[in-house]
This record gives sequence, structure tokens and C-alpha cells, in this order.
Amino acid sequence: MPTVVVVDVSLSMTRPVSVEGSEEYQRKHLAAHGLTMLFEHMATNYKLEFTALVVFSSLWELMVPFTRDYNTLQEALSNMDDYDKTCLESALLGVCNIVQQEWGAAIPCQVVLVTDGCLGIGRGSLRHSLATHSQRSDSNRFPLPFPFPSKLYVMCMANLEELQSTDSLDCLERLIDLNNGEGQIFTIDGPLCLKNVQSMFGKLIDLAYTPFHAVLKCGHLTSDVQVFPRPEPFIIDEEIDPIPKAINTDLEIVGFVDIADISSPPVLSRHLVLPIALNREGDEVGPGITDDTEDENSANQIAGKIPNFCVLLHGSLKVEGMVALVQLGPEWYGMLYSQADSKKKSNLMMSLFEPGPEPLPWLGKMAQLGPISDAKENPYGEDDNKSPFPLQPKNKRSYAQNVTVWIKPSGLQTDVQKILRNARKLPEKTQTFYKELNRLRKAALAFGFLELLKGVADMLERECTLLPDTAHPDAAFQLTHAAQQLKVASTGASEYAAYDHNIAPLQTDFSSSSTERM
Repeated sequence: MPTVVVVDVSLSMTRPVSVEGSEEYQRKHLAAHGLTMLFEHMATNYKLEFTALVVFSSLWELMVPFTRDYNTLQEALSNMDDYDKTCLESALLGVCNIVQQEWGAAIPCQVVLVTDGCLGIGRGSLRHSLATHSQRSDSNRFPLPFPFPSKLYVMCMANLEELQSTDSLDCLERLIDLNNGEGQIFTIDGPLCLKNVQSMFGKLIDLAYTPFHAVLKCGHLTSDVQVFPRPEPFIIDEEIDPIPKAINTDLEIVGFVDIADISSPPVLSRHLVLPIALNREGDEVGPGITDDTEDENSANQIAGKIPNFCVLLHGSLKVEGMVALVQLGPEWYGMLYSQADSKKKSNLMMSLFEPGPEPLPWLGKMAQLGPISDAKENPYGEDDNKSPFPLQPKNKRSYAQNVTVWIKPSGLQTDVQKILRNARKLPEKTQTFYKELNRLRKAALAFGFLELLKGVADMLERECTLLPDTAHPDAAFQLTHAAQQLKVASTGASEYAAYDHNIAPLQTDFSSSSTERM
């Protein structure tokens, strides 16, 4: 999940702070100190995170584009200049442009806004932006909510008392509300000092940048892994009182399925699964990612000689062309699979299904899947020439049945002409005539198209008057009967207007005699 760090470099950030000692500090120095702590943490525990650095005052500037080089980010903190007044709206517009150009509108992103709580003055200030929010056109809309999934974290270089003395805190909370409530405001507890700034950024790290460590299990085989990015809790909308549902730290593999059977299922999110190397004393070495230092290289070389179940699983899934079904929690499953970045490089990935006992309908209920050895005969055949999936549903789906569709006038015209053609061939086409008539009648009743029934009844009466002298007498009786039934149905006030009622052929002496001859 990429991160954009947005730093306020307006003149208000140069206000001095009384810190014990001879050295003089400004609020921008406190911000740089806190961001240095954040970047050091990410360099150690979140090495795969892409991070960009943006500074703003009345305009915005991209200091460092998205990178994993945290040394570059830390160097840029010391090269920030001071500019003029604060204009938060322009900075948020800049974030929109940067993220959409690099990642599009589907990748979730975290935005860390570092400011002192001063909202600016005049046109372009946050007060002015929020006051005119409801009066804007689509071409000049406020940048929040962001056009991509996001969380906005506001790091205030001020304590709560200072923000509450003005309306700054209310305006910043309005920003979080405009972002669909996704985000949080952090303030300094107590006086402004380096220790309290570290404490504030520590809360951000605990909330958003703590690595997710888990234990991957398959029978008696286990492996310590890191799941990246950190899986977010999932809220089930159907529940009356929604409770965030988080995955377990014990990921248990419950079975294996061919890639062809699971196909390309819908998933909530995708994550890298990285093995965590442990040394002999049981201390963590890292998630197997190389660094420039000699100590880390030697540690990784030692870890590479230790057998690891995660590596075995990755290689097996890649060679066999299978996926592993993993249980994330009660009635919540996912899958582990090998995904190739290039011809030579591949990664072990984990995708999360939606919670529920049957996330993939074509596989059925996950709890009812079992090993092939339990089946009386091999469901894949002796030569692997068939598959037990997809499972056929017990009830016939509505979209699998022939339904009447009148999206275009030609469809309705075709159905009416079919009835008239059969009407001219009565009594030989009696069964087909009434089958098509009942199909049109039910569709008209379902759509509330009662005028159609009256119109078709008039057509049938006209056909009756146009019958030639050589026509069978039964034809006139059937046409008159069908027209009367349609007229009754068009009123909607009779038992004959019920949807389930079918118009049956009229029993006449001619029809009975013809039946006897047959």
C-alpha cells in the first residue's frame, strides 16, 4: 500500500519551540524528527513500501517520487525550504495527481499529512475551501474524498489545547469526514518536544505500519511469515451490527486444488507472503530481503542454508500448478499460489476470499471438500481427463431459463407475429398457438403491459373475421376464445388475470372428434 507524505513548509512551521537545551528548534524541525523516525522504521520493517514526499505552502512540489530508498527520503527532509502561506487544497490536489499517475484509481494509498494546524488565510485557506465546498461544480470539486481507496492521517505539530483554541481541529476533522471517515488526527500530548513527537509518530506506526507476522501451518510443518501489505479488517455489510473481522495469526492450510478448478476467483485483496528468517537464538533476522550492509548479507546467507517450509510450499505450488486453500478464521478462507513477476522471478502470494462458508460457488462449501482418497473413484479420472468442478447447482438458476426479453421493439414484434402465424394454421397448430400465447400473456402481466393484451385480443378477433371459407370451423372458436381470455386478463380484476393462470384450448365438438380420429 503506497504512502504519500505531505509536509507543510509554510511560514507558520518556522515558529520557534522552547526545548530544553541550547539548540533552538522550530516546528519544522520537530516534523523532520518525527518523519525520520517513521522512515527508519519503514526501512527496517516495511522495506517493500513505496513512499513519496510532497511539500506544500500555497503551491505543492514533489520532492521525492515513489521509492523504496529511505536514505533519499531522509536526505530530502534536510533540504526543505520555507515558503509562504498554507493552502491545503492545492496539496490534496497534488496528491490526487501523483497517486493516479503512478498507481491509478484502484490501488489503496495512505496519505500522511504533517502540518502545524494553521489553516491559512484568505482565498485558498482551508476555511474558505470548506465554506465553498457545497457550491462547487464537478469541474472544480474539492479533492476529498480521494478518487482512490485511501486513509488520511493528519500529524499536527501542536497540542490539543492549541488546536481547540481556534476552529482548526474542527476543520481538520471535517477533512477526515469528507474522506468517508477513513483516517485519524494525531496531536502532541503535552508540551512540544522531541520525546512527545516521537510518541505521536509511534502511535501512527502502531496503527498503520506495524508488520503483520503470522505462522503458516500445514500438518506438522510450520513457517514464520510476514504478510505484506498488512491485511485490513473486513466489515460484513449484511450484519445488523457490523464488527470488523480480522484474520488469524495462525494460517492453516486445509487442502490443495488445481489452478484450473479454482480459475480466477473474486478476492478482497492480494498479499505477498515472505518467510521470516530466524537465527539459532530465535531472534528475527528479517523477511529475506537483501540490504547493502555486510551484517545483513551474512545473516541472509546463513538463513538461506536453513530449510524453510515456506520455500518448499512455493516451489511445490509452482511446479505442480496448484493452489493451497488456507483458513484465515472461522468460515473465512483464502488461497496461496505462485505468481511470476518475470520468467526467472516469482513470489508466493495470498489472496483473501469474502468471509463465508461458500466463497466460491463452483467449489461448494469449503468444509465439505475432502481428499481424493475418500472418493469411491478418482473424480479426475484415471488419465486426469475430467474434473468434479464446477458443481452444478441444485436449483435451476433464473438466468439459465428462457425468459422473454423486449428490450427492442423488434423482439415484441417477433413474438406477436409468431402468435399470428400459428393462428392462421389452426387447428393443426393449436398446442403451439396456446404455448406462445401464454408466454406472451405472462410476460405482459409481469411487465404491467396490460395494453398489449388488449391489442393482441383485437388482432385475434380481426384474424377471425378474415378466415377464408375453407378454414376449419374450430379455428374461429379457438380465436374467439383466446381473444376473450386476453381481454379478461387485460382488466386485471379477475381470477383469469392471475399470473399463474394458463389459457387452455377450448373444448369443442370439432376438437373432440378430431381427437377421436387421432
